[in-house]
Amino acid sequence: MDHSTHHTGTAHGHTAPAGGHGHPEHAAHPTHGGHGKGASWSTAVKATLHCLTGCAIGEILGMVIGTALLWGNVPTMILAITLAFAFGYSFTLFAVVRAGLSLKAAVKVALAADTVSIAVMELVDNAIIALTPGAMDAHLSDGLFWSALLGGFAVAFVITTPVNKWMIGRGKGHAVVHAYH
Repeated sequence: MDHSTHHTGTAHGHTAPAGGHGHPEHAAHPTHGGHGKGASWSTAVKATLHCLTGCAIGEILGMVIGTALLWGNVPTMILAITLAFAFGYSFTLFAVVRAGLSLKAAVKVALAADTVSIAVMELVDNAIIALTPGAMDAHLSDGLFWSALLGGFAVAFVITTPVNKWMIGRGKGHAVVHAYH
């Protein structure tokens, strides 16, 4: 790990934990954003909404492109999932680069912060779309397409929020990003 790119000192106005040396993996305390043990639900909801925004933009864009190009279900879903990860990571990437991290360090932070959250969200969302009768064959102008997609996002949000809460409470996931906000 390139230690020269890490900030030292404070994160959210708090002194870096003893032994943390300002490293992002140590900078976010497990009780950050909450009272007592673990992360607060508010912190987890904000992290999940951040992730959901990038995933939704990428996935909708992928579905629109694949449908407009008359691609089949599998290539369209692959594109949608790829773009969901790309947009999900990019939101974090741009934020930490803006905070002063090098691109290489920012990529590491984005991967650490978002991979599990995006993966859970995409797994749940795409499973719901795949399991909704007729949704895979619905067109962009069909209500079934949008209700399955948006319903999948809603269920994915509900399932991913506790995952993010658990991860943040252990100094992982979006807790890594908090050192740079």
